Amino acid sequence: MSKKIIFAVAAAGAVAAGVLLVGRGREKSQSGGLYAAVAEGPLVIGVEEFGEIHPSQQITLKNEVQGRSSIISLVPEGTMVKEGDVLIQLDVSAKIDEKDAQEITLQNAQSALEVAREELEIQKNQSASDVELAEQDCLFAKEDLEKYEKGEYPSMLVDRKGQLALKEQQVKQAKDKYEWSKRLYAEKFISETELESDELSWKSTQLTLESAQRELEVLETYTHRRDLAKFRSDMKQKEMALLRTRKKAASSVAKAESDLRAKESEFRKQQQKYDKLTNQIEKATIRAPRDGQVVYAGESHRNREPLQEGQEVWERQELIRLPTADTFSAKINLHEANLQSVEVGMPVRVRCDALPDKVFEGRVSKIAPMPDNERRWMNADLKEYPTEVLITGGAGELRNGMGCKVEIVVDQYERALYIPVQCVVRIAGESCVWVKGPAGDERRAVETGLANNRFVRILSGLSAGELVSLTPPLKESAGTAETELVGKEADGKKDQGGAECAEGTDAKR
Repeated sequence: MSKKIIFAVAAAGAVAAGVLLVGRGREKSQSGGLYAAVAEGPLVIGVEEFGEIHPSQQITLKNEVQGRSSIISLVPEGTMVKEGDVLIQLDVSAKIDEKDAQEITLQNAQSALEVAREELEIQKNQSASDVELAEQDCLFAKEDLEKYEKGEYPSMLVDRKGQLALKEQQVKQAKDKYEWSKRLYAEKFISETELESDELSWKSTQLTLESAQRELEVLETYTHRRDLAKFRSDMKQKEMALLRTRKKAASSVAKAESDLRAKESEFRKQQQKYDKLTNQIEKATIRAPRDGQVVYAGESHRNREPLQEGQEVWERQELIRLPTADTFSAKINLHEANLQSVEVGMPVRVRCDALPDKVFEGRVSKIAPMPDNERRWMNADLKEYPTEVLITGGAGELRNGMGCKVEIVVDQYERALYIPVQCVVRIAGESCVWVKGPAGDERRAVETGLANNRFVRILSGLSAGELVSLTPPLKESAGTAETELVGKEADGKKDQGGAECAEGTDAKR
């Protein structure tokens, strides 16, 4: 047995001895009151709260099926299960029907996706063909312009000029022949008819020359300009057609790609919905993640019915807890008046209603930073902070859900003077007791230390064995508005636990 346990047992014995001492020291005062002897011995200053035993580590299984669903089958509470065993089966028949309908929708979305992919490939092929044809037309138009400017027009110009030179030579020759014929006619060597024939030939060549000159002028002034403008316009039109074809092809491909992305998005959406329904149906079968004993999660303010088959449960509702360790903890609600006295790490003694002869040791492991909202909702003036106490041992004896009384040891003394809390009253800010003396009860100022719900430690002003009144004469100080029992002050500050006296705080040992 550890030194702490020995001292705790000794302290408990001392408290019992103090009670006996008070009993033996009681005697009637002149006013008919009772007395208690000042006791000296071990003293424990603690805070007592009632709570419940829980496994210190556990897995909480929740309902992960959306909406509300009913329990089809449920493993009995307390059953020892193996990893993978079915604990709860929820009714998801509606989701199974929805999954079947969703499977058809998913197949349609997949078909639409495949069609969109094929259409994109067709559109890409068609667009490439259209662009290639437009590029070829544009290239031919450029070549036609270049051929006209560098080939056809220069050739036509040279031909017209050559014909003009030939016509000029023919006119000259015809004129010379006509002039010669005129001399021959004057000499009577040729007839007038021959002369007229040569004149007609000369005038005919002149007309032919004028026609050639006009053709050259038309070619240079009008035909060339018109044909050049036509070829340039054709080339520009082909270039613009190529640009339009490229843009149209890019737009068509982009539209087909956008349609494909939309079909892919729709397919993913339907796939996710299908997978979600599949997952929800799988989650309707809740299995044990490890070996352990089944413990129902308990009642909630939203559902007062115990967990049972046919019951309707909601999403995220806690259903079953599986302990993951052999250690236990006690959960209590600590009143706000005790927050200044209790700290994490303080020693604790735990007694269970089911095991009245057993005392378990532990320590304060956690104090919530905020009060319990559920209890605060029921009583706005009640502010209690959920506190967890880690219990040492208890395997094989403690069970989940056992009621217990937790005593948090705020301080403990191997040897201290103490008296019942109702013996001390405060008058004008001073702690006073009424001590039995030869001439009757005498008021005496005392210095007090920490108090629990039964005893208060006396730092100075009293000696062991002296008798103090259990019924101090409060009416004697009726003129002092500050007169009150220290015990009442302690009860007002503490909820079922110890209180610190207003007069001084004793240093912890």
